[in-house]
Amino acid sequence: MARLLKLMQNEWMKLWHKKGTWIMVGILVVLTVGMMGLMKWISLQNMGGEMTREGMIQDPSSLGGTVLLLTVIVAAGIVASEFSQGTIKMLLTRPVKRWKILVSKFLTVNLFGIFLMLIGYVVYILLAMLLFKSGAGESLSDWSVWSKSLYMLLLSFGNVFITSTFAFAIGSVFRSSSLAIGLSLFIYFTGSTISALLSQYEVAKYLFFTHMDLTQFETGMMLVPDLTMPFSLAVLAVYIVVFLLISFSAFIKRDVTA
Repeated sequence: MARLLKLMQNEWMKLWHKKGTWIMVGILVVLTVGMMGLMKWISLQNMGGEMTREGMIQDPSSLGGTVLLLTVIVAAGIVASEFSQGTIKMLLTRPVKRWKILVSKFLTVNLFGIFLMLIGYVVYILLAMLLFKSGAGESLSDWSVWSKSLYMLLLSFGNVFITSTFAFAIGSVFRSSSLAIGLSLFIYFTGSTISALLSQYEVAKYLFFTHMDLTQFETGMMLVPDLTMPFSLAVLAVYIVVFLLISFSAFIKRDVTA
């Protein structure tokens, strides 16, 4: 465990020594500000009534898309970059089991995703309080507001986790960050459309992009009818295991001189 934590610390430090990582944090903040500004403008144009502060806080799931895109970039390149930069030989010849190296990279990717989600959430909440007014009969002291907010945040992170795991697998197997990013974003942007087109067929229930957006169980905007949360979680769990098995199998067996 101590060795694994040390590997994670090294990966975390390597990640934050890159200017691109700090740029991604800046992009997250800017896009969150822009998104909230747009929501305020739309609210003002809505003659039927302005969005409330509590209503905005209860659904921060819009953060998921931005965090997903940024996390996928890191997930796709955290292994592939070792090959492109020529550091893979030094990495794999260390007296450390290969699976521990890959676990440390996978955990670092997800830790980064969680960190981005929290940063975006803090900015989102501050802007919601600044830009929007409380609704009649609503109060931020009501625990139901915050419990719903955190629940939606957790559900939206599910999409980040499964997509970044897919990108991690592709990057690990094919050693190409561009391929991993491209395929991951293709699935992210077209997956829901494919699921909707195939919704009348049984196969749609077993496609992983049908279940990626767990917020559908709260919003009611189901891609395929008769889905349940436990079933979606079970399908996603199977896919995650498959993705990771492929990743570890390829990484452990790979020739160090490759």
